[in-house]
This record gives sequence, C-alpha cells and structure tokens, in this order.
Amino acid sequence: MERSATFSYRFTVPKEAIDFNGHVGNVTYLQWMIEAATAHSESVGWGFEACKEAGGTWVAKSHHIEYRHPAFENDILLMKTWLEPIGKIKAVRRYEIIRETDETLICEGETEWIFVDIKSMRPMRIPRHIVESFA
Repeated sequence: MERSATFSYRFTVPKEAIDFNGHVGNVTYLQWMIEAATAHSESVGWGFEACKEAGGTWVAKSHHIEYRHPAFENDILLMKTWLEPIGKIKAVRRYEIIRETDETLICEGETEWIFVDIKSMRPMRIPRHIVESFA
C-alpha cells in the first residue's frame, strides 16, 4: 500500500488546552493526534471494536512531535493525518496541524503503531482487509 488518503478535520482550540505559558500545552498535541488516529480508523470501519472483533488492537510503540509555532485559545486548526505504507505488523501514522487563518504549520508528528493480538498483546500480522481499507 502506498501512503493512505489524508483524513482531515477542523476544530477550535478550547480554553482547557491552554497551559501556564498561555498557549496549547505539549501533551494536548499528543491527545489530539491519538484522537485523529482513532477518528481516521473509525471512518474506514476499523475503530477499536471492529479491530477487537478481528482479534487485534493497535498499541503505540513511539511518538515524535515537532513543535513549530504556538497555538492559542480560539485558533481554528486543521488536523491532517495519513498512514505511510503499512508493514506486516507496523503502521507509521503522520500528522500535521495547521492554523487555518494564516496557514501556519503549528506542529507535525508521527506515531509508530504496532498491531497486536488482543488476548496475548503480542504482535500479529495486520489482516489484509484492514490494510486495504486505508488504501
């Protein structure tokens, strides 16, 4: 599989996302990225429950976030996410968050997800029909 189609949506930065420095806190970006991964998976029919029925689930192996510019309360942000080519047990998901008003790249990141057996929590081959759903 080549890179998947980009999944995107807009949202407004809530007051609760602002930290003591007056901008979005670092951990919030990770939460938003996990939410984007979940929404993308659900949009192609492979949310948690569907994966569980197939005998597997996704677990994060690593996260990398590069912060480019701060975001502030009430900023309208565009979240973009996509999958790089999916391997046998691993998928690398990329993210970009852009401030819509001035098209500033706020941050970018990637998560390495491993597909594991829901019972043993050991890596398992990603079922072909899951991979094809993201194509």
